[in-house]
Amino acid sequence: MASGSLSLSGSNSTWTARQNKLFENALAVYDKDTPERWVKIANAVGGRTVEEVKLHYEILLNDVALIEAGGVPLPNYRKGRKECLSAN
Repeated sequence: MASGSLSLSGSNSTWTARQNKLFENALAVYDKDTPERWVKIANAVGGRTVEEVKLHYEILLNDVALIEAGGVPLPNYRKGRKECLSAN
């Protein structure tokens, strides 16, 4: 998930923004052909098991598929900054 944190069922399941960034960077470094890819990604993130990293990746793939299928509405950026500020 692209949000700052992801909450799953379980006690130690919230991903911080920092862990998400480390995860994203590790995905860019260790492609699908990298030996022991998930071990390396888990080590790069820190504090996460291989199973947690794989699950996080599956959730990311599902999120991307939902976005690409049009299942997530895009934000409306038509308003100018001045209009947005005056609305508050």
